[in-house]
Amino acid sequence: MNAQDLIDTARMLVADYKGLLAMDESNPTCNKRFAKLGIPQTEEARRAYRELIITTPGLGEYISGAILYDETIHQQQRNGIPFIKAITDAGIIAGIKVDIGAKDMAGHPGEKITEGLDGLRDRLQEYFQMGARFAKWRAVIAIGDGIPSRGCIEANAQALARYAALCQEAGLVPIVEPEVLMDGAHTLSRCSEVTADVLRSVFNQLYTQRVILEGMILKPNMVLPGLTCSQQESVDEVADATVNCLLRAVPAAVPGIAFLSGGQSGELASARLNAMNIRFKARSPWALAFSFARAIQQPALELWQGKEANVSKAQQALLHRAKCNWAARRGEYKVAMEETGA
Repeated sequence: MNAQDLIDTARMLVADYKGLLAMDESNPTCNKRFAKLGIPQTEEARRAYRELIITTPGLGEYISGAILYDETIHQQQRNGIPFIKAITDAGIIAGIKVDIGAKDMAGHPGEKITEGLDGLRDRLQEYFQMGARFAKWRAVIAIGDGIPSRGCIEANAQALARYAALCQEAGLVPIVEPEVLMDGAHTLSRCSEVTADVLRSVFNQLYTQRVILEGMILKPNMVLPGLTCSQQESVDEVADATVNCLLRAVPAAVPGIAFLSGGQSGELASARLNAMNIRFKARSPWALAFSFARAIQQPALELWQGKEANVSKAQQALLHRAKCNWAARRGEYKVAMEETGA
């Protein structure tokens, strides 16, 4: 492990107001999104869609890193250029999702534990040799009656920390993603309470596993009311609740916080990130960035529809969403950007 290389890479991932593009959907998840739009659920369709993403002209101006799926990191463009080379040539750092999914947790009805630690050391070494320089592992925490339990929080925190330590050993910056889900009727304050509890547990385990905090990125949820909660707070209220929660739970040594979108619309995710940077940039110890999937990709996917003739139009939509989030990091995002596409 070269600690300075890890620190330098982590800083690069949140430098120049850029953020991460998550394009690491598993094949079943990607197929579900294709099915809704009538796109063939085939390996070739997934390859073509991901080629559309990585060949978007100018993407590297707004995106610092791209998180890939195992299938994707092994694929090539139609001209034979490996995806990972195309990404690197565009000035984007290649990353890789390494967990194998959240499974039902034994003895904990309604809760999940993320698996994938078996054989992870060897897989990380292979990905590093292929050119990846960071990795991602997602833990899923649901809010409901009697949950999350202490057992679920602690088990997922320990798995995240063990994954992060193995990443750093292999020379990869770990993206640590403990996601408190939006599903449910819980209030904003309940989400804040659970998010703080989860983050404290995660960082306690990261300390225990001797993870270098300066060489990692945190990918948390924003603090939000549940989707079916009767009270939906304003953009500014969400920004205040989110950053105040993080200030109480995340060490200043962490270089960047790259939020997940978690099912938010692209416009709302950008607006909330923008508000955080306007209201807290002067006193935030970490860069407030983004690591969005659907909130960047969805408009492009809907325009593409699996048709070659729609590639250019879809790429313009993808670049627009990336630029909106770059502007949000600067505190310069405005709704008018959506209307003009400027």
